[in-house]
Amino acid sequence: MPSTVEPGDEFTGSGSSVSLTRAQRGTARDTTAEKRWAVGHALLTDNSIGAITMFTEDLERSKAFYQEVFGLPVLFEDPNSAVFEFGPTVINLLEVPAARELIEPGTVAARDAGSRYQLTIGVDDADAVCAELARRGVTLLNGPLDRPWGLRTASFTDPGGHIWEIAQKLSSAGS
Repeated sequence: MPSTVEPGDEFTGSGSSVSLTRAQRGTARDTTAEKRWAVGHALLTDNSIGAITMFTEDLERSKAFYQEVFGLPVLFEDPNSAVFEFGPTVINLLEVPAARELIEPGTVAARDAGSRYQLTIGVDDADAVCAELARRGVTLLNGPLDRPWGLRTASFTDPGGHIWEIAQKLSSAGS
């Protein structure tokens, strides 16, 4: 059965049998579950997102995309998934059959069903990043565009249909 992964997890095993062992993180996290349910405490004691699992019909093509476009090494992989680290967050690419098992009784939407989210990465120079994306064979959905909320953005999709946005903060003096 697919597992949730977080940055700092240690991976051992081979083939489709993989066990995840949480790296030592100190005693502060040991009582997190108890604190979540105590009266007067917030449900989320750690407001960061450790992992995002995205479903894909073609794991090999998606894995190559993340390696080539983002220049990232594979942190972990097995026959059903490939994991990449984006700072404190890991992106877990999971093949659709394994995704169905992970979220049942929920359903996995088809790639062409439309997007319900986008992932944004901050950059220093949106135009330079767009030029590099084009050099790497990426076709933009839009942009670069100056947005009224003070960002210069551009969007593209990965092979699984997930929308990624790059965003540059504009100076307050305008663009």
